[in-house]
Amino acid sequence: MANCSNCGSELPAGAVYCPKCGTSVPKVSEPVAVSPLSPAAAVAQGPVLATWGERFVAWLIDFLIVSAVAWMIRTLAGIGSLGLFPGVPDWVPFLNMGLTEVFLFFYWMIMESAYGKSFGKMVMQLKVTRLDGSSPNLGQSALQSVGKAFILWLDVILAWFVFAKRRQRAFSYLSGTIVVRGK
Repeated sequence: MANCSNCGSELPAGAVYCPKCGTSVPKVSEPVAVSPLSPAAAVAQGPVLATWGERFVAWLIDFLIVSAVAWMIRTLAGIGSLGLFPGVPDWVPFLNMGLTEVFLFFYWMIMESAYGKSFGKMVMQLKVTRLDGSSPNLGQSALQSVGKAFILWLDVILAWFVFAKRRQRAFSYLSGTIVVRGK
């Protein structure tokens, strides 16, 4: 069985990404001794992990789109604030869990299981993939969407301290998904 060129972990058969560090695994037709790759060689060999900045911009685009739709629906339906903290506007992220967050959850779950990307990821040319390179299923998309929609602050803090090298949020790790650059 092959080992990761970055961290040395054993790779499962058919893996496209290392389950420990997220490094792309080169496709080879026959067993070859793997040596650490330079960053330029890693880029040339295939998909590259998305940066935190790219992912934040994609999240922000999605948040603005879905928040505008949720605001219009609440306004047209005459529904007031549904948030947990009275007096804090619904559009303030991380402090309310209302209609906008429910819409975000379903939006990400459906878009990322069906297309591998949301509108924000399409703009940023990012996609969500499983560690073997295939598209996430509905369950995996639902699990990672929970972290983004309802408890992003905790999900990101855990990511920065526990999963920093992998560039994975905690719920992405739990769902076995990763965000990569790609069209």
